[in-house]
Amino acid sequence: MSEPLIFVYADESCLGNQFKGRARPGGAAGVVEYFHPDRGWVRRDFWRSEPDTTNNRMAIVSAMIPLQALRNPSRVVFTTDSRYLVDGMSEWVHGWAARGWKRKTGEIENLELWQQLLPIARRHQIQWRWVKGHAGHPQNEYANYLAIRAASKQDTSDGLVESRFEQWIAEEQEKERYLDFFPMPPTKHEFKAARALPRG
Repeated sequence: MSEPLIFVYADESCLGNQFKGRARPGGAAGVVEYFHPDRGWVRRDFWRSEPDTTNNRMAIVSAMIPLQALRNPSRVVFTTDSRYLVDGMSEWVHGWAARGWKRKTGEIENLELWQQLLPIARRHQIQWRWVKGHAGHPQNEYANYLAIRAASKQDTSDGLVESRFEQWIAEEQEKERYLDFFPMPPTKHEFKAARALPRG
């Protein structure tokens, strides 16, 4: 396989969901990594914020940013704790497209964003993976940290930037967290692409 194997770990945050009648600032963020035979794991961070949003909207954005930033078609293992994103891209979009972008009941939430994400994602072969949130997965916890920070600061990385994951994990391990984190090179069985995405 000539396409590079890329791993993306993404998360989203929406602050103030418990309040009504006020803005809910949100963030979408994550870390992109790949294994280089000479340099080892190479990582880049990304994040974006919106002043008033939802968790589901930010979940879609968390996929748009890294997939659009990849320069070449790639094999991507995309890991998130958002069932909304994983189920949406693995299952729902196929049914929506077949029905002319309509649901059996009601409108499709965030339709415009789903339709923006599809052509971006179609450039790549993607395996969508769900991981339970706040369950001690290092890259998912780091993505969560970046998303909350983006929501709080209301800033953006403007694409992929040098990652601070290694500093973050070192600080966490000093606190005796994630002590079993020893990233190994990916195996040839690491990737299994989802079915091809619909058009339109």
